[in-house]
Amino acid sequence: MPSRIRILILIVPIFLYGDSLKSLLEFSSKKSDLVVSKTYSKESKQVQVEVRKSTYYPTLDVGAFYQSLNERTPMRAGDTYSGYAKLSFDIYDGGAKSSLLSRSKNEYRASEFDLASTKKSLGLKIAENFFNIKSLEATLESRDEARKSLKEQLRRMKRFYSAKLATSDDVDRLQAAYDTNIYEMESIRLDILTIHKALELNVGKKISSLEKSSFKEYAQSKMQLIDSTRSLMASKEALIDGAQSIDSIYYPNIKIEDRYSAYGYSNTDTTHPEGLDDQNKILLSLNMRIFDMGVASKRKEALMINSQVVNTQIIYANKQQQMQYELAITRINISNIKIKSATSALKSANSAFKTIGKKYEVGIVDNVVYLDALSSQTKAKALYEKSLNDLEIAYATYYYYAGKNIEEFIK
Repeated sequence: MPSRIRILILIVPIFLYGDSLKSLLEFSSKKSDLVVSKTYSKESKQVQVEVRKSTYYPTLDVGAFYQSLNERTPMRAGDTYSGYAKLSFDIYDGGAKSSLLSRSKNEYRASEFDLASTKKSLGLKIAENFFNIKSLEATLESRDEARKSLKEQLRRMKRFYSAKLATSDDVDRLQAAYDTNIYEMESIRLDILTIHKALELNVGKKISSLEKSSFKEYAQSKMQLIDSTRSLMASKEALIDGAQSIDSIYYPNIKIEDRYSAYGYSNTDTTHPEGLDDQNKILLSLNMRIFDMGVASKRKEALMINSQVVNTQIIYANKQQQMQYELAITRINISNIKIKSATSALKSANSAFKTIGKKYEVGIVDNVVYLDALSSQTKAKALYEKSLNDLEIAYATYYYYAGKNIEEFIK
């Protein structure tokens, strides 16, 4: 086999296969714009933690100045220049640094949970879009099969009409059914396109086609907190840490500084002598807020109220998750019942259409009965496929509200 043909055989399957749900979730968890944004936010919080850790270390400042007096002052040199280095260290700050570090760590934890929550909630949306598209595609396919049947019967009825064996009413009914079916197909195509674009936006890339995918059958497990609630809990702790850091202002703040300066002079004489060559100055300072009209306490109170706001959101989120978790289980059970009913309905509709179709072709039944049987079969096919896809969405919803990563449960 020529090498070019072998290369083509290897390349062509790449363009034949579409995207599976698992591959879409894997891509979105890294490349989706929402995920990338949350990742940057998490990295920013991580840097803030490192900044807070650095405040525990001494600081070193260096500087210099040059001074020239146009009218020289007695006993001072005309030109003075100096360089200095200052080492500073906070001996005690009332616990401000530890509280602010704890706050930054909790904000970072909140950003981690926020990122995980974004990935999982985005994954649920992608799964819903994926299987809704599959349902619409199945509906479109059943409509297309109906179109082919109507087109064939319309062609047949027009021949009968030309041979004076059918009336114009018979042709008009089939034509109306055919045109209505085309109208419905175009509407479905628009719905597919709309959801397809939403899917591409959530995933973060162009999608050509979708492979068949499904979830593992669920086994009920204990519900775990979803990441969005964990993010709220970490945010609440960060607010409490911020409130505690404000108290430090009412404690002694002790700081030590060591400043070494070296000096140089020019434009000097007897009445304008040089000064010190160098100087080392050590400064130990203490500062404590005695009275501020309650400004600091009000700031602390505001943060504590905000923490209560977040706490209320946590309580609501827990109740909402429990409710959605229980509804997801019910939805799975109902979806299984719907599948059984849809399977039975499809079997009956196929049998009825097959029988009525034969009778219609030999003139035993009229086109009204035929069109009714065709419509029932078309709807039954669509409902059957939709019931299967609705079960997959129910599985995805259950895994999400159980606090799981839905990607792990795809077959």
